[in-house]
Amino acid sequence: MKKFLTAALGLAIVGAATLAQAQAPAAAPAAAAAPQQAGFVKTVRGSVQLLDSAGATRNAAPGDALGAVDRIVTGPDSSAAVVLRDNTTLMVGPSSRMDLKEFHFDGTTRDGGMLVSLLRGSMRMITGLIGKTNPDAVRVETQTATIGIRGTDFIVQTDGQP
Repeated sequence: MKKFLTAALGLAIVGAATLAQAQAPAAAPAAAAAPQQAGFVKTVRGSVQLLDSAGATRNAAPGDALGAVDRIVTGPDSSAAVVLRDNTTLMVGPSSRMDLKEFHFDGTTRDGGMLVSLLRGSMRMITGLIGKTNPDAVRVETQTATIGIRGTDFIVQTDGQP
């Protein structure tokens, strides 16, 4: 009985989705597609906020999703660690502002790229699959330089005032 209800519910959802697509304008499905999750917040210490591409701000908590274009802002005596889908780990230090400007990764082909911008503060990066298989596809920007990745574990610090 449980399998039947699950299957019936699944068909009802698929049927409703198909009907909605048939009634929607041609451009709506592409616009309605949710942005792909880039990773998640692993740890938070102190005051850490996430700002998404739509401008919505929320307090960060372990387990929160990180979008492909998000900003992490840490307060004094605060820090955060995030893990991206390719297993890159970013540790953002106190009084920092870091933008994940671009992230895409295909787990099947292991193809991808990322652009991280450190506007203020400090960040440690331990590269994942993208950095190991294609280092040229990983870039870190500061207000005065763009860094090409040639190692797997490094620290960047900037005193920029955005």
